[in-house]
Amino acid sequence: MKRGRMPELGEVILAEVQFTDTFEVKTRPAVVLFKEYDNVVVAGVTSNLEMKGIPLLKKEGAIKDSVIKLNYIFTISEKMIQKTLFYLSVEKKKTIIAELIKKLEGK
Repeated sequence: MKRGRMPELGEVILAEVQFTDTFEVKTRPAVVLFKEYDNVVVAGVTSNLEMKGIPLLKKEGAIKDSVIKLNYIFTISEKMIQKTLFYLSVEKKKTIIAELIKKLEGK
């Protein structure tokens, strides 16, 4: 899908994702972390509330209560993005950045 603008931090998208343990490609939600050239680095989103991550609630725009999985970060081509679902609040984006910094520092 050709997009008119660059995806940005906190944009929740629907994208084609190839799973690491299979060659299967599925359409899944993800949160944009950053874009460089035609590559978009995203964090996966799951509705499995048993998984660790940052809560993403229906009242924030999710179809159902979900979790942003910062342990599931991957790169996709911008062409794999089907559409934007919604945008995270400034507070939620700050939470993502803070949690990523903790992970990078080994905390």
